[in-house]
Amino acid sequence: MAELRKDPIVGRWVVVNTENPYLPNQFEIKPFEWKGPQGCPFCYGNEHLTPPEIEAISTNWRQPNAPGWTVRVVPNKFPALRIEGNLDKQGNGLYDFSNGIGAHEVIIDNPDHFKGIAELNNWEVECILKAYRSRSLDLRKDTRFKYILIFKNVGAQAGASLEHGHSQLIALPMVPKNVKDEVVGAHHYYEFRERCIFCDIIAYELEVKERIVLETEEFLAFCPLSSRFSFEVWIIPKEHLTDFGVIDDYKISVLAQTLKEVIGRLKKLLGEHPYNYIIHTLPVNTDVHFGYHWHIEIMPKLIRIAGFEAGSGFYVVGTPPELAAKLLRETTL
Repeated sequence: MAELRKDPIVGRWVVVNTENPYLPNQFEIKPFEWKGPQGCPFCYGNEHLTPPEIEAISTNWRQPNAPGWTVRVVPNKFPALRIEGNLDKQGNGLYDFSNGIGAHEVIIDNPDHFKGIAELNNWEVECILKAYRSRSLDLRKDTRFKYILIFKNVGAQAGASLEHGHSQLIALPMVPKNVKDEVVGAHHYYEFRERCIFCDIIAYELEVKERIVLETEEFLAFCPLSSRFSFEVWIIPKEHLTDFGVIDDYKISVLAQTLKEVIGRLKKLLGEHPYNYIIHTLPVNTDVHFGYHWHIEIMPKLIRIAGFEAGSGFYVVGTPPELAAKLLRETTL
């Protein structure tokens, strides 16, 4: 019989297949169909195919919008939201409206068309994380923005429109519901127990050790008890930290190693598979309770979301997180 589990942070229920769990070779993962670098706007020499860069990380001096970069940040050519204009929120009866103010940027992870996070060295992953931090700190200076969402889509089934490794950042004039649910849940828990719910989760996972993937001095990687996706992994700082944007260089270095290790193990266990990762962090330019705790959520997309999930809000998880964590712990690179 399956098991129903409730997320203690947001109150979401999931259905976990504990009786006949899916093993990695039982997921029907569509192989990536690589088109190659020809005409790719993110490859060396094609810098003119993107909008002018916002910033770049490189080891040596270079002309802007030219080769020689390690990580490059550019505006999205087809932005969901635009930075120009004044924020105009209006109400019409019971409906709320706002013009499409925001920012939409692309962080090009590296110059090599075929390298993902798992294939980069630790320093190259550090550079990506430093670009995230830099852009988060810069965009929060604009008081119109209330949330800086940083995410990565890998593979067409996870929403990637280009195969060259990249991440995206969208600055929003309001806090998105998924984050607000976590913030509110953390606040309610703190009011009741005067403790951070994420810190309590960390302490519990370190005690029972069933769902830990790996642990470093600074970070814990684990499969959440109420995972929404098979082989979902969270990476969370063990220290109570609310804001990814103020992470220091040492922690970025350790986080880069942890992120590379986790994604490498997922790739070795599951093969080339579509996934998303999202940085959940404190909202900006707003008064939010300090009970929040930033973290990265890595979500493999191994099955399609269907009518039950859409209609109920429940997720069906084919592989229990305890088994997923065990398989990932035993995976060596």
